[in-house]
Amino acid sequence: MSKLKKKPIIIGIGELLWDLLPTGKKAGGAPINFAYHASHMGAESYAISAVGKDLLGDVIMEEIDKIKIGHVIERVNFPTGTVLVELKEGIPNYTIIENVAWDHIPMTMQIEELAKKADAICFGTLAQRSERSRKTIQSVLSFAPEEVYRIFDINIRQNFYSKAIILESLRMCNVFKINEEELILLKELFNKQQSNENDVCNWFVKEFHLKFMILTAGSDYSKIFASETFSHIKTPKVKVVDTVGAGDAFTGVFISSILNGKPLFEAHQEAVERAAFICTKSGAWVTE
Repeated sequence: MSKLKKKPIIIGIGELLWDLLPTGKKAGGAPINFAYHASHMGAESYAISAVGKDLLGDVIMEEIDKIKIGHVIERVNFPTGTVLVELKEGIPNYTIIENVAWDHIPMTMQIEELAKKADAICFGTLAQRSERSRKTIQSVLSFAPEEVYRIFDINIRQNFYSKAIILESLRMCNVFKINEEELILLKELFNKQQSNENDVCNWFVKEFHLKFMILTAGSDYSKIFASETFSHIKTPKVKVVDTVGAGDAFTGVFISSILNGKPLFEAHQEAVERAAFICTKSGAWVTE
C-alpha cells in the first residue's frame, strides 16, 4: 500500500520578478504567485526560477523567505527581472524587461527530484520566450508522474508568445487557464472566430484531452469546463485596488482544492473568493 502524502506538492516554474507598481515594488511572477496561493490551501508549494546576483535578487529572496514557500531559485549572471506596471482603473498594463535572470533558469538534479514528487505543476508562455528556460520547463514536465496536474496558465504578455509555443504547451498540459482577452486571441489563432465561448472551451477540452479548462472573465464571471461537467460562477463585487495576481490566486486555490478532494463547484467557489480578495489588496502576495 502506498503511503499517503500529508500535503499535495505543488510547483510553479517560471518568472520571478519585481512588479514596479505606482505604489512601489512588489514581488511577483505568475507561476510563483500560483505556488504562493496554493500554500494558503495547505499545499507544500515550491517556486522554481532564477534571480540575479544583485541587490534586487537579494531582496526578492528575502521576500520569498517571508511567504514561507519552498523554492529552488538559482542565482545567475543576469539581472533580476523587473516589470513596469501601469494601472488604469485598477487594470494592469505591463512592460517586461528582456534577457533577465528568469530567462536563464537552469535544470538541476534538485529540480528533477522535486518534479518526480509533484502533484501539480504550473507554467506559462512568458518564461518560454527564451530557449534556456523553455527547455527547463519541458524537462520538469517530462520528469513529473503521469497523473500530475500540468497547468498551462497561458498568461500572454506583449509579444512574448507564438502559436508554436502555445501548441506545444497545450500538448504538455492537462489543465488550461485563460482569460477573456486571451480567448479572443486563441479564437483567431485556431480559426474559431465564429464559435461561441462555450463551444471553443469545450473544443479545447476534447482536442487536447484536458481535465479542466478554466476561463476567467474579470469582474463578470468565471467558467470551468471538464469532459462531463461544468461550473459557472459570477464574480463577487469588491472594491478593487488592483488585479495583479488575481488569476494566479484563482488557479492556485482551485487546483489545491481539487487535490484536497473538493468537488468541482466547491473548488471553483473557493477560487473565486480568493481571487476577489486579492483584488482588494495591492500586489500579488498578501500576508494576512
